[in-house]
Amino acid sequence: MRDNSSATILMRPPLPTREPTGLWWGLLGVAAFSFTVPFTRVAVGALSPLFVGSARAAIAAVLAAFALALARQRLPRGVQWARLAVVAGGIVVGFPLLTSFALTTAPATHGAVVIALLPAATASAAVLRAGERPPLAFWIVTAVGALAAIVFAFTQSGGFGQLHWADLLLLGAVMAAAVGYAEGGLLARELGSWQTVSWALILASPLMVFLTAVSAAGQLPSGAPVHWAALAYLGVVSMFLGFFAWYRGLAVGPMARVSQIQLIQPVLSICWAGLLLGESLTWTTIIGGLAVILCAGIAVRVRLGPPPRKP
Repeated sequence: MRDNSSATILMRPPLPTREPTGLWWGLLGVAAFSFTVPFTRVAVGALSPLFVGSARAAIAAVLAAFALALARQRLPRGVQWARLAVVAGGIVVGFPLLTSFALTTAPATHGAVVIALLPAATASAAVLRAGERPPLAFWIVTAVGALAAIVFAFTQSGGFGQLHWADLLLLGAVMAAAVGYAEGGLLARELGSWQTVSWALILASPLMVFLTAVSAAGQLPSGAPVHWAALAYLGVVSMFLGFFAWYRGLAVGPMARVSQIQLIQPVLSICWAGLLLGESLTWTTIIGGLAVILCAGIAVRVRLGPPPRKP
């Protein structure tokens, strides 16, 4: 199996254990991440989106600092810091902030469908970053998936030419996370998986703490216990503990199979939005979600396929 076979994060060689163990760890990580969109929607119902997007990263950075100190991890060196800045910009700053602002108006089900484009977007960023040459079918399916997500966003915004700003933020969040995941995957080979995310959190912490303070000063945070509980989940689980299970699953492997578990994340997110938030499912949401997930799955499988034989 190739080192770059993951659709999301590139990891070290599989650990010597049974295959079902890796799949269960991966499923646990995806289950943890699947609550991110619904709980973000809950948190921004009373708290400022700037506060939610920055505070969740600040909370995770504190946990990351303790984990790195307890594990006595060595400091990154030289250009690794610049590469960590790319990771931090994508998954610590970009994705949380953009989704927090988008979900102030967009329903969680809507956000889950657009974000379902992430596996295919990450695979595209990975092949570009690693200089791979996937078959033409990969790019065709990826383009179809992106088109499906855009058409869905247009139809939900009232028709073509009326794309809502929240959809632009969600698409921007997908692009930011894809770049961060792709660079983080390569860097994980050198620093380790959870270590890469932890160092990215530490690197971004001054900015995120500053933004948290600015948002709190501009509008004193005030919410019910459910809003604070949602924020706590986002900081502790979505941005920290969830990565432990996810990376453990990828490390145990087989990576190609474990990585594809992420394709069920938007399905779970839509289910949680219906059960926890009472959001109704429309046929447009169901068809749009299935189209994006199907295209993402095909794109991932095409990329994970065996390289063409040399003549």
